[in-house]
Amino acid sequence: MNARRNITAPVRLSHESSDEPRTRNSRGARRTVVSIVVVGVLVLGVGLTVAAANGFSFSPPPPPKGPAAASTVAVTRGDLTSTFERSGTLGYARQSTVRAPSGTVTWLPVVGTTVERGGVLARVDEGPIVLLYGELPFYRTLQTDDTGADVQQLEENLAAMGYKGFDVDTKFTAGTATAVKKWQASLGQEKTGIVQTRLVHIAPGPMQVTALSVGVGDPASGAIMTVSSKTRVVTIDLDTTDSNYAIPGKAVKVTMPDNATFDGTITSVSTAVTTSNSQGGGVSGEDSKNTQLRVIITPNDSSAITLAGASTAKAVFVSDSRTGVLIVPITALLALSEGGYAVEVVSESAEGGKSAPPSKLVGVTTGLFSKGKVEISGDGIDEGTKVVVPAS
Repeated sequence: MNARRNITAPVRLSHESSDEPRTRNSRGARRTVVSIVVVGVLVLGVGLTVAAANGFSFSPPPPPKGPAAASTVAVTRGDLTSTFERSGTLGYARQSTVRAPSGTVTWLPVVGTTVERGGVLARVDEGPIVLLYGELPFYRTLQTDDTGADVQQLEENLAAMGYKGFDVDTKFTAGTATAVKKWQASLGQEKTGIVQTRLVHIAPGPMQVTALSVGVGDPASGAIMTVSSKTRVVTIDLDTTDSNYAIPGKAVKVTMPDNATFDGTITSVSTAVTTSNSQGGGVSGEDSKNTQLRVIITPNDSSAITLAGASTAKAVFVSDSRTGVLIVPITALLALSEGGYAVEVVSESAEGGKSAPPSKLVGVTTGLFSKGKVEISGDGIDEGTKVVVPAS
């Protein structure tokens, strides 16, 4: 914006202004002046009478208050960031339920125990339930001549635990059966070479025991405990209109209920559709669907989270940022009647031997607004330029 533009009626953003109405009737104005003179004489007479009664020892009234003083600040160069805050839930990245066959619970781990590949999660009738890694549920008994992805998943686990004598593929061979027998012997079980479904619980990695549904000595049939991945994540649902914040790899600052904070990264963005039954609006009994973006935030350092279990959390997304820009307080802006903004620049030198005017208005273009500051640019505006702001 050119500094020589016709700038009129500037209004500082933090203050309101109004124009005094002009007197249009000169005769009415004269009547007003006469009235003021008469009233002034009467007031003067009363004042002299009161002053005489007090020995003319009165103090003059305090001067009327003028407009608030102003100060100056220097234009700075730096970075501006605009943020966007939303609430979500802190939980575990993965969570699953361990189920057991009919029998009696004979051993359970302590809540908080971490179990890794090949570790025992529980014992029912002294038979172990062992954790193996993978994504495919253990849905059938496996034995010689079986084929499939679940066979390969079993062989990958056997190989990872140090058992040999077979190829890791989709075929359950005699070599696989021999490895299974050795594994069963290490668990104190009968060496059958056949893997029953009751023996295995599949999870993507090490799991932490987060809740027990039964106690030792209780009947075991169905769910007996909940296990969760050690990785904690924050889940936040955003409106689809906020998709510019939901970018995988973007940095996010998270605040916990205890005011502890940690840095995180968006690791997953998916579409979540929730369905609710309309009541009173729309067709009776008709389901309404709401589509949102489900954002998963993973902490950069998992040890930064000290709270156990699920909790609320607030995530601050960076919506926009500027680097190396000229910055002034928002209160330095003057709104112009013809549109746009200006700042009042303070002159600091004289030109041609004559004093320069104390200040002048310079039109500016605004950029990012953030936390009481604003990015500006304009002719004659540079780092260190002094501009007027209202006194605090």
